[in-house]
Amino acid sequence: METITWHDFEKVELRAGTILTVLDFPEARKPAYKLQVDFGELGVKWSSAQITRHYTREELVGKQIMGVINFPKKQIATFMSEFLVTGFADENGDIVLACIDKPVPNGHKLI
Repeated sequence: METITWHDFEKVELRAGTILTVLDFPEARKPAYKLQVDFGELGVKWSSAQITRHYTREELVGKQIMGVINFPKKQIATFMSEFLVTGFADENGDIVLACIDKPVPNGHKLI
């Protein structure tokens, strides 16, 4: 594993956001949702996430997650992703979201 400096870590804009809208994403190669997330003063952004195995659309709305918001936009099938949704693979390779267990203001940075 490569080590990084504190300065390197500070460059990552890992921010809290609340999921507002969840849409199906049938054009994706692997099952995924399109997520609309409110990052407070940083705005509302869209991303896709391959999290359909563990989450329904209904249970995701209102959930607070962590996203990397300073990557460049990325084209995924017919959709432009504006941030990276964070999560961990379980023992089967299915993604479990990295979530915030107590509410914090949207847009706050991981420190």
